[in-house]
Amino acid sequence: MKKIIKTRRSTSIVTSVTRPSLPPIEDMYNLLESIWESKNLTNGAYYHKLFESKLADYLDVPFVSLYANATIGLIAALRATGIEGEVITTPYSFVATAHAISWNNLEPVFVDIDRNSFNINPDLIEAAITEKTSAILAVHCYGIPADVEKLESLAQKYRLRVIYDAAHAFGVKCHCGSILNHGDLSVVSFHATKVFNTFEGGAVICKDAETKSKLDSLKNFGIESETSIPGIGINGKMNEFCSALGILQLEHIDRYISQRRRIDSLYRKELAGITGIEVYVMPDVEQHNYSYFPILISGNYKISRDDLYERLLENGVHSRRYFYPLISSLKPYQNLKSVQKNLFSEAYAASEKVLCLPIYPDLDSEEVIRISNIIREFGK
Repeated sequence: MKKIIKTRRSTSIVTSVTRPSLPPIEDMYNLLESIWESKNLTNGAYYHKLFESKLADYLDVPFVSLYANATIGLIAALRATGIEGEVITTPYSFVATAHAISWNNLEPVFVDIDRNSFNINPDLIEAAITEKTSAILAVHCYGIPADVEKLESLAQKYRLRVIYDAAHAFGVKCHCGSILNHGDLSVVSFHATKVFNTFEGGAVICKDAETKSKLDSLKNFGIESETSIPGIGINGKMNEFCSALGILQLEHIDRYISQRRRIDSLYRKELAGITGIEVYVMPDVEQHNYSYFPILISGNYKISRDDLYERLLENGVHSRRYFYPLISSLKPYQNLKSVQKNLFSEAYAASEKVLCLPIYPDLDSEEVIRISNIIREFGK
């Protein structure tokens, strides 16, 4: 494998909001040759099983079921719990969170966020619970842990399931260990934009072998054996290439997170004292993954959030308004009862102010300083 075909790429954007981290391509050669020799490309082959095992060890979780992507993982996680009716969730997330609920013929019920964490506000959930409520689908937004104690206390009180959209939370640890061990199920993403990527991919974290068996069956069309398909499943399997890449990525992930920490610290230093720029204060947890760097632009800043977004683009910097617009503002969800009677004031305010700045392991310090100086100059 000596010849690599290179193609031209656009250079209009100097710095993207994120860029995938990849191991040295030479390290993939032996694994690829092994896959070519075996001719086993999917359906839970060697590297798939090995990656599941190594991933469970790294994340310190009992069981992992790999998926082709996190969205299918979320759909399957909801399906595996057998829930019906309504699922309480947040309007401040990527749209896949609500789509997964809707794909299961369940109704999303949106509840506002806590301004201090960007996560669903547990103190508002009880008022949204009805006789149709069967689960809470919470998000660890930006990798910031949701209030798992309050959420799971509510779930126990009302006999609800708790599923975490942990797409942003790979490697995050709270006071009691991996954040992924909370709830009935947690779903992580290995998309190219995430801290840990396998090109595309995801996984559902569960607590027992029976649930893993159900999740494994769901991602393989519901097949139990060659002659038995007792339920309806989907094709959500991760292939051998992505699995092999994941194994290599585990060798580098601690370095990736350390490099992200460096960038996070430098932004905080460079942006300090700029009027109208609020840098989010990280909660005190055992381990962050620094998956995003959100800032909030207030009315004290000289230009609007959207104007700053455009000025950064003009200077070759692609930031993102994560999450704008709110899921509840999108056409598929505008007519839900929970949307009609709730303005989601905190989620709306965050959506109108937030800007996520570029952060990825090989973003150099000079570029972080340049971006910070652009923000400083337009704030004068």
